[in-house]
Parts: sequence; structure tokens; C-alpha cells
Amino acid sequence: MSSFSDRLFRAAKLDVNLYEEVEADKGALGQAIAVVILSSIAAGLGSIAKAGISGILTGTILALVGWFIWAYLTYIIGTKLLPTPKTEANYGELLRTIGFSSSPGLIRVLGIIPGLAGIVFLVAGVWMLVAMIIAVRHALDYQSTLRAVGVCIIGWIIQAIVLGIFFSMLR
Repeated sequence: MSSFSDRLFRAAKLDVNLYEEVEADKGALGQAIAVVILSSIAAGLGSIAKAGISGILTGTILALVGWFIWAYLTYIIGTKLLPTPKTEANYGELLRTIGFSSSPGLIRVLGIIPGLAGIVFLVAGVWMLVAMIIAVRHALDYQSTLRAVGVCIIGWIIQAIVLGIFFSMLR
């Protein structure tokens, strides 16, 4: 089994073998949770000028909840709406692979440098999206990257609608 730091760097390097490895390793869920927490703390630190210290805790909690929801949406969309004959996955596999796809988010801590937050968060967001597409493709045993992109887009739209409704109710 690979060390946590090795897995973290391999996930950020978009190593497809890493995503296959954590998909199969049922013991990697704790590591996936740690990746999501570290990535959200990095985002909180990188945006501390805007969000303050309380933004770190709130952001971490929201990131964990969002990860669970996103993985579940991806599981349902990928296995029920857009499966292929080879698609075989469970919720745990998606939690692990999608959790590791958050590893590029660690660079968001560099947003603390004045004037860099916008570009750092943009680069991290794109990098995390690419990592997630790779994670989804491998977790759902897709042969097509385009199908994985479709699953991610559909999930993103559903999550955006649900969050929009939720936040409009809070007003």
C-alpha cells in the first residue's frame, strides 16, 4: 500500500493508476476524507482575507458535506442514468476516488499571497475538475472520457440547482 503523501502527489499528478488503486482499496476512505479536509483548509487559508478564520471551519464542513453529496450524485448518474455494460461501482469507490481528486486543491493555500488568490483558485478549480473526470472515469469503469465529463456536468448542474434553492430559502 502506498503512503498517504505518495497517494496525494500521485492524485495531483493525475496518475490514473492511483485512481484505480484507491477505487479498489476499501481502507483508503480515511485518506480520502483527509484529502478533502486538507484541501478545504488550504482553500480557507488561501481566502482568509475575505472569509476570515471562521471561513476555514465553515468551509471545511461544507466541503465534506458537498463531497458526500457530489459522490452520491455521481454514483446515481453514473450507474443508473449513464452506465455502460462494463460499469460496476459502489458509493464507497466514488467517495474514495473523488476524495483524492481534491488533492490539487492544496495549492489554494497560495491564495494567501496578495494578488494571487484569483489565479490560484482558478488553476486549482480546473485542475481539480480534470482530476475528478479521471476519477469518475476509472471508478465507473468507463472507456470514454466524454461520458465521465457528461456525468460530472450533469452532477454539477443538479448540485447547483439544489444549492441555489437551499441558499434562497435561507434569505
